Parts: sequence; C-alpha cells; structure tokens
Amino acid sequence: MFGKQDQNYETALRMCPSCRALIDRNASVCPLCGAHIRSARSRPSPTPGRAAGGIIPVPTSANTIIIAFTIVIYAITWFMTQRAASAAMQSAPSFGGIAGSVLIRMGAKCPLIFTGQWWRLVTAIFLHAGLIHIGFNLWCLFDIGPIVESLFGATKYIVLYLVTGVFGYVVSLWWRPMGVSIGASGAIMGLIGILIGASFHHGAMGKDLRRQLWRWVIYIFIFGLLPIFSIDNAAHFGGFISGLALGYLVPEGDPATRAGESLWNALAAISVLIIAGSFVLMAMSLSHPLG
Repeated sequence: MFGKQDQNYETALRMCPSCRALIDRNASVCPLCGAHIRSARSRPSPTPGRAAGGIIPVPTSANTIIIAFTIVIYAITWFMTQRAASAAMQSAPSFGGIAGSVLIRMGAKCPLIFTGQWWRLVTAIFLHAGLIHIGFNLWCLFDIGPIVESLFGATKYIVLYLVTGVFGYVVSLWWRPMGVSIGASGAIMGLIGILIGASFHHGAMGKDLRRQLWRWVIYIFIFGLLPIFSIDNAAHFGGFISGLALGYLVPEGDPATRAGESLWNALAAISVLIIAGSFVLMAMSLSHPLG
C-alpha cells in the first residue's frame, strides 16, 4: 500500500511529550521547549522490518497477534460452513466463502445487538466473508499495522485498533440499524486515520505521508460506492474519523511517565479482556436460538 519512503517515518527521532516536536531519540532535553525527557526505552525494532526482498512488511508483536487471531477465526467459520453444507448435502460457497448463517452465529454486527448482544460490535471486527475479503484486509494490516505500532507501541496499538473498530460499527449501527456487517476494514480505516492525525505533528515529512494516505482514503471510499460490492462505508467512516482524532490527540511513542505507562498497560489489558470476553459470550450464545 505504501512506498519505501514510509519505512523511515520514525527512525532516529521521537516526539517530545511536552511540545510534540520531533527531536533526537536519545535527547534528554527538548531543544525547542526545554522539557526534560526520559530516556527512550528500546523496542525490538523502531521501524517495521521487511521480508521477501523488501516486499512484505514483517508485522510487530501486537499486529502479529491480531493477524493470527483473525486467521484462526476465519478458519473456524470456514470449517463451520463446510460442515453445515455437508449436513445439508449442498455445495459450500466458492472462493472460501462463509455462510451468512455462520457469520450471524459467530458474531456479525446485526440487529441482535439491540437485544443486548453488545459483544457483536467487537466480534464483527474479526469476521470475514471469504478469501478475497480477508486477503485484502490482511494485506492492509501487514502493510500499515507495523507502521502504526512502531509509532505508538504495542499497548497503544491494541487499544487504538479495538476502539476504532468498535466505533466504526457503532456508526454503522446508527446508519443502518437493520444491516448486517463484518470485517476489519473499519479498524483498518482507523489505522489510516491515526497516521493522518499523527502526521500533523511532523512538518514536511508528515505532509508527504498525509498526501499519500488521503489518496488511499479516497480510493477506498470510491471502491465502497460501487454497486457490485456490499461494503459498509458507515463503518469505514466511523473508524476513520475516530482514528483521525486519536492519531492527533494520543502522544506517540512510549509514555513519558510511569503513571502513563501503567495506564496504557491497563487499557491494553482491558482491551484484550473485552475481545476475549466478547468471543466467550458469542460461544455461550451458540447453544441458544437466534432472536
């Protein structure tokens, strides 16, 4: 999705927690505002690595877990679809397609949310309708996820991914209360929005990145307007605007204080518990009839 110039979006620089200016990563005092800065704690890699001759970005820790979990959920829904088709003596959907009934059972965003199944706002993020659907979203996650995680860190990344994904489905629920929707694209649009929001603090380098990202936003929304595809543009919009706000407001890099570090660690743990709890509630609902 992005060219090689984006690989150096964060190299030897980090953000001053006081004035948000880019300064040398090892500086102890901001040369612009004079604020004292804690030494940067090293991360495994300040910029995402790339494999296969520089073509495929190597995802970092939190992004790896999200991708792996998304694949596992898709495999489960594919198996359930095959089993249901076999039981009904019918052919399963082509191109790795997932039956609509399976998607509803596994937690798609749908009107059942109004019956108290709020967890569908979370589970829907990890569901996909087929190989093309999940393939495109995983490609985006492989490409943009490591960039966002390298800028904000793993704990913030988990929180930002969940919040933008859920907010996307909240907007979708408001726009189409009776509609059914699935997929990680709302959260992915949130990641793009986060980069655009953060880019406003990075001068000319941020302006160049912003120009490239805006083109992708326009392409995705135009793609979503084509009648041959059933795309939830409301979820895209909700994820994007929430990401835009969070990218601008949330400081990049490691928290500047121990209290801030503890807060983000707690928020990440809560986010993981919300995701896990949502799928537990989904599993418990499988034994009950829909409606």
